Amino acid sequence: QVQLVESGGGSVQAGGSLLLSCTTSERTSKFYSMAWWRQAPGKEREVVAMSFGSGKTTHAQSVKGRFTMSMISAENKASLEMTSLRPEDTAIYMCNAAGPNGEYWGRGTQVTISS
Repeated sequence: QVQLVESGGGSVQAGGSLLLSCTTSERTSKFYSMAWWRQAPGKEREVVAMSFGSGKTTHAQSVKGRFTMSMISAENKASLEMTSLRPEDTAIYMCNAAGPNGEYWGRGTQVTISS
């Protein structure tokens, strides 16, 4: 069973930065894609960034220029560098991976931004 474990969440003030990591139990090269999603209280889950096996990475318009997703294949890890954080970025951030045998989710890490 593939496992994804997120780390790096926390509480910071607006304008601050955080670095999230998602460590996988499988080589990241086995996945078609990996992604970061987030869900704020009372809101729908939304995709924040997605990285494909082709090497292409996309970011949601709401985070473009502030967040950067990277793949660190040698460490079986995906990261999400978040800068210029805003109170509306407060959410549980979850890692997702899709591969030939299915789709997998981590449990998530809480990110709280105070104004």
